[in-house]
Amino acid sequence: MVVTAFSSSALDALATAVLVLDPELRIVYVNPAAENLFKLSSRNVAGDPLDRVFAEHASLTSGVQYAVAHNCSYTQYDLSLTPPSLERIEVCCTVTPVEIDRFDGFLLEFTELQQQSRIAREERLHDQTQASRALIRNLAHEIKNPLGGLRGAAQLLERELERPELTEYTQVIMKEADRLQSLMDRLLAPNRIPQKVSLNIHEPLERVRSLLLAEYPHGLRIRRDYDVSLPPVAADREQIIQALLNIARNSAQALKGRGEIVFRTRVARQVTLARKLHRLGVMIQIVDNGPGIPADIRDKIFFPLISGREGGTGLGLTIAQNYVHQHGGVIELESEPGRSCFTLLLPLDGGVQEAPASAGTRETSRTIP
Repeated sequence: MVVTAFSSSALDALATAVLVLDPELRIVYVNPAAENLFKLSSRNVAGDPLDRVFAEHASLTSGVQYAVAHNCSYTQYDLSLTPPSLERIEVCCTVTPVEIDRFDGFLLEFTELQQQSRIAREERLHDQTQASRALIRNLAHEIKNPLGGLRGAAQLLERELERPELTEYTQVIMKEADRLQSLMDRLLAPNRIPQKVSLNIHEPLERVRSLLLAEYPHGLRIRRDYDVSLPPVAADREQIIQALLNIARNSAQALKGRGEIVFRTRVARQVTLARKLHRLGVMIQIVDNGPGIPADIRDKIFFPLISGREGGTGLGLTIAQNYVHQHGGVIELESEPGRSCFTLLLPLDGGVQEAPASAGTRETSRTIP
């Protein structure tokens, strides 16, 4: 259409959904993010008037009229639209009069409110996690130094004891000092820069599956639902194995070794990760049919030292999230009684553009039947 040459280098790369209208409010262009959001085909709707595409278009049309009257951009919040073959969707829309290669018209930029909230929540969680991690690392450094002295003093005391039965208490001191030392090492360890190689994501999943079945040989079922056409991802093999193992082991522990875990992989299209739009990503889901994560810790489950299990250290999911973030990916959690789903998204390319703070696109294949 009229804006094809322009859109190929600019609008196609946007993370937000974009429609371009001519002066008669006919659609002349739909970018990939808009096709994904509204489940439209640009070929099918090209030339259609706006009121034919959206059943409830009055508010949208009035926004365009306001932008025309004042010759400025105009943003409408809490806008309800009903695209073809979809239920009502809540978006905000910015209408901007444009001139492109002697073409006068309107550029409509849409952001799904649910997606906008999800991105804001991810950024807030990331910032909170980074702040918590910095605090924990500082505490770990402060705790680690006295532990060596504590253990050494217990060893010297043991040598001076005249009654052998008292060594039981010094052994307790040394074992607990060793346990704390191991805990501090785990808190300080995950900052190694990833050593990325071309990796078939099913290889670490199979490794994790073998480890868990060896650990829980009776009662645990792990069902595989793989997309074998997935291309390789650039990733650190050991870090990805550790991240997947920490999440899957968390599920196995919640099941107490008896129940079902599903490993699922899919291609995710038009995903925004770390403020960058990626045309392709790898989606990995680890789903269990356990009791679910308690609501009071669900939003904090990735924070250090937060655990829903008695005796848990609260570090496994924190380390997993840190490793995934180092790969430019994200982890999402959906949990309710009877079903918990951890979704890992990793980029398959380098990203095409910095996404606006309010931008977002809907990933495909995100739900599980």
